[in-house]
Amino acid sequence: MLNDRADFARLLGAALHVGQDDLPPVAARRVVSDEVIGFSTHNKLQLARADEEPVEYISLGPIFGTKSKNNPDPVVGLDGLECLRKLTKKPLVAIGGITIENASSALQAGADSVAIISGLLPKNCDHKSMRRRAEEWISVSLIGN
Repeated sequence: MLNDRADFARLLGAALHVGQDDLPPVAARRVVSDEVIGFSTHNKLQLARADEEPVEYISLGPIFGTKSKNNPDPVVGLDGLECLRKLTKKPLVAIGGITIENASSALQAGADSVAIISGLLPKNCDHKSMRRRAEEWISVSLIGN
């Protein structure tokens, strides 16, 4: 999955994810014709518009407070996620502040999957802790199925 760069995604035959300030999905689809494209949204209006775009999935967030962005959009929250889920039948990815502790609540609120940045790795990245964290994420992913 490449972020923002349709040209690189085409060269590598990789999936592409674009945001609100990137190449619009309809233009990205002209560059990346056969690969998966995802599109970030942050509110009701953006999500409703994204449902009409030529993308395979839509992300929504931040669901929780996040430190991964310098100027994050307002928090959507679990209630917002549950309400906005109804605006699209496309797969919806919850993003923003997702951790091992709150991922299952995002799935229960209607997300089809979650995107994780800082919550992916344990604090101590040795072999045992990495294996344990992978097993934890697998158990969380089973909650949504």
